[in-house]
Amino acid sequence: MQKRVLTVLVGVFTLFISLQSFAQNIASLKGYVYDEKTEWGREEVEILIENAATKKKFTIETDDNGVFEFKNIPSGKYNLTVLSEEFNEKKFDFVVTPTHKPNLRFGISPKVSWMFNWGDKGEKEHYYSHFLAKVLLSFYGLCLILIFFYSVLQLSLAIAYARTRKKKAAEEKPVYNPDTTPKVTVQLPMFNELYVAERIIEKAAAFDYPADKLQIQVLDDSTDETKDVIAAKVAEVAARGINIQHVHRVDRTGYKAGALDDAMDQVQGDFIAIFDADFVPEPDFLKKVMPHFSHDKVGVVQTRWGHLNKSYSLLTELQAFGLNGHFAVEQGGRNAAGHFINFNGTGGVWRKECINDAGGWEHDTLTEDLDLSYRAQLKGWQFVYCEDIVAPAELPITMSALKNQQHRWMKGGAECFIKMWKTIMTAKGVKLSDKLHGLSHLFNSSVFIFILSLSLLTLPVLHIKDSFSDLNYVIQFGSIFILSTIFLMYYYWNAFRDKTGGFLSNFFRFIFRFFQFLIVSMGLSLANTVAVIEGYLGIKSSFVRTPKFNVLQKGESKKNKYDKKSLSIINIGELILFLVFGFTTVNRAIYGDFGMVPFHFMLTLGYGMVFFYTIAEIRADNK
Repeated sequence: MQKRVLTVLVGVFTLFISLQSFAQNIASLKGYVYDEKTEWGREEVEILIENAATKKKFTIETDDNGVFEFKNIPSGKYNLTVLSEEFNEKKFDFVVTPTHKPNLRFGISPKVSWMFNWGDKGEKEHYYSHFLAKVLLSFYGLCLILIFFYSVLQLSLAIAYARTRKKKAAEEKPVYNPDTTPKVTVQLPMFNELYVAERIIEKAAAFDYPADKLQIQVLDDSTDETKDVIAAKVAEVAARGINIQHVHRVDRTGYKAGALDDAMDQVQGDFIAIFDADFVPEPDFLKKVMPHFSHDKVGVVQTRWGHLNKSYSLLTELQAFGLNGHFAVEQGGRNAAGHFINFNGTGGVWRKECINDAGGWEHDTLTEDLDLSYRAQLKGWQFVYCEDIVAPAELPITMSALKNQQHRWMKGGAECFIKMWKTIMTAKGVKLSDKLHGLSHLFNSSVFIFILSLSLLTLPVLHIKDSFSDLNYVIQFGSIFILSTIFLMYYYWNAFRDKTGGFLSNFFRFIFRFFQFLIVSMGLSLANTVAVIEGYLGIKSSFVRTPKFNVLQKGESKKNKYDKKSLSIINIGELILFLVFGFTTVNRAIYGDFGMVPFHFMLTLGYGMVFFYTIAEIRADNK
């Protein structure tokens, strides 16, 4: 009996020692999981820990606050893995002892979208997605380089303009002599310009120029009541003894270029001044321009466009801002550096011999003026740009009218590039710098392709940034876009014509206007890209002229039967881009990733402004 009691006591003692030993080897583990971007706790994240010695595994999910707790786990060395597929893989080692019960706290980052997560498992995991990321980054970098190249060329023109501006202002102007001044034919090409036809005819008739040396041709392709309005006005002007003819075509072959070409055999003057219907030239225009033809090789004198209705709306303010850049810095800079410039289709004078020598007006592009300009200069003719002579004109006051104008200019520029680039590259006697600037001039409209492509590529680039840390160094080169913006700021600063106060007030006003202009330009990039691609692909379309309103002041009626408005597939695209970039802007801002937020915010404003402007105009027309 004594022996059995002793055995039981020994057994109880052994169990007590075993339980105490087991208790000493049992521990707990707490932790907190948060999103690295938002720093918010993440719920339902599956956590796996594995004992390094026994290979025993334990799993648990985080609660609503991102907290997890493993209870009664053996002491020892463990490794932890985040199992949830939503997040990038997270692994690390830790040790648990009865005296050391770690309270883990670690962040996880969301994985990029599914499109970058395919690939073989093992050593080649994500190989194909990594390759695709590199391809996309290559295109992204190419867009940045091309935009940078464009900005550098614009900067060079701005520098050339700034260097010579004061010098040209101080130059002695050629003197007008009524006895030796040549005979000039003024051509006024029109098509259904009911609202402005009489105004431009009256302005041409008011030119202060010898009556025996002035001829006016109204080149009328109208198909509505405009032709009767023009006929009556021409008859009234002719009754005053002014040499004016109404040349009406029934066949609109070649559109504006066709009308100009068809009238050449009726031109009486040795020089031809051309004005679109929305221009309002001053009476002394010809007196100022004609003395610049003193040299026999001067084929064109182009003047600067003024803006009759600049203050009508924000839209006209921004158009004036952009056009001033072209008519001051670009035209002035090219002319100052001896590069090719272009006749802008209106507000300038041609030497008739120059037109004939260059091959005459051709209508295989929508920008017949740009086409003939380059053919003439490649023939050795000189072009003169006179910034101090202004030809006032009306700016489009609706988004639809502006888009029509932009479409014609962008598509026509691309068509001219396709037509002329080989001729320019192989031209003899033309300096390499002139060839380079000439090609870039014709290629300028393509910058909208690069802007649109860059903006779309930033969406997958953000995903690449989240997924592939080894490629982040490439993305950092996106800061080159900031440098391009600075170069363009200098370009437009030289053309800024609203400098009324001190330097600081002018500068801040300019900065505000510059970014407004940049935002709207971004918003037009989809429509302009479509136009450029059509030009490169050779897709032909009719010459859609810009509707004129004869509206100068705020509050005046802007009803115009020629300004057709309807919702197009491009408008739907602008809405989609507005929503996409708007969501990306908010999403990235919430996550604290501000790198591309300003760019995406500008894109959101740009596409939103263009789209809602269009919708507002359609609704106003339907009332």
